Amino acid sequence: MIERRRVLSMMAGLPAWGLTARARAQTGAASPPWPSRIIRWIVPYAPGAGTDTTARILADRLSTALGQPIVVDNRGGAGGAIGTDAGAKAAPDGYTWTFGSDPPFTINPSFRKLPFDPQKDFVPVSLLARVPLVLVVNPAMPARTIPELVALARGKPGQLSVSSSGNGSSGHLAAEYFKSVTSTDMLHVPYKGQADAVSDVVAGRVDLNFSAIGNVLQFAKAGRLRILGIASSERFSGLPDVPTIAESGYPGFEISAFHGLLMPAGTPPGIVARVNEEVSKLLASPEVASRMLRLGFFPVGGTPDELERLIRIDTAKWEKLIRSTGIRAD
Repeated sequence: MIERRRVLSMMAGLPAWGLTARARAQTGAASPPWPSRIIRWIVPYAPGAGTDTTARILADRLSTALGQPIVVDNRGGAGGAIGTDAGAKAAPDGYTWTFGSDPPFTINPSFRKLPFDPQKDFVPVSLLARVPLVLVVNPAMPARTIPELVALARGKPGQLSVSSSGNGSSGHLAAEYFKSVTSTDMLHVPYKGQADAVSDVVAGRVDLNFSAIGNVLQFAKAGRLRILGIASSERFSGLPDVPTIAESGYPGFEISAFHGLLMPAGTPPGIVARVNEEVSKLLASPEVASRMLRLGFFPVGGTPDELERLIRIDTAKWEKLIRSTGIRAD
């Protein structure tokens, strides 16, 4: 299992970006009676997505802890930009939260000018989880290991196909990174969503896909997909026989999405600290942690500074890959 200390140790010692300085400049504490009304948690994706699942696991319990209802507000569209923009422009009073994830915070800034600035318009509250991707293939494929897949792809340049939820998505970037480090050439097939991208691998119309574990676990257990490797530093406890891609011959290969909680810049530090404290308690509870792990989400938690640093690291990583490969978004 990925341990929280391993995730945080990768980020230790890095300078924080501007969000913390701005948050600390807000000297006002959370003044009672916050919270005194409904809290809205914007999830910039459709219901049923992994981000939505994480938010709903936590929202009910946080409602109890804070004494007010927390309503999950799904606002999908534009790769998460529509909902994230709404969160950026909300009043900094602690009553609007934004669910942070890779496309709007760490990937899309390298592709286009956004109506919000991830580094200026938000104050981080807590990292919630890391979601490592797994490489899956149709069971009919002769390759049963990562080395066998690489050998097959090298012997058939441009003939194997890899699906994703769209150009510029996490799955697309993971595929391009895999092609780069393995010196292989595969055809990228973008879809409008991850469900269709995975379904066509199940149906045998596409050869492979990089996906969050939760999207493919049931297919794998039913024998309709084969998981060749996981893009994390350690094996997943729910799939103990699946090796990491790093131990399969590609050291340092690690691709995972993040789930985080942020509020509009200018939110009083007292409110941020209170929510961070409650989130940390929940993520440390065996009930919540085990439920998230069953879904393939690795609960992390941590301080606002640690979330800042993680976003900064991932932004730089994706920007480097995008520039080196010439990837274009939809």
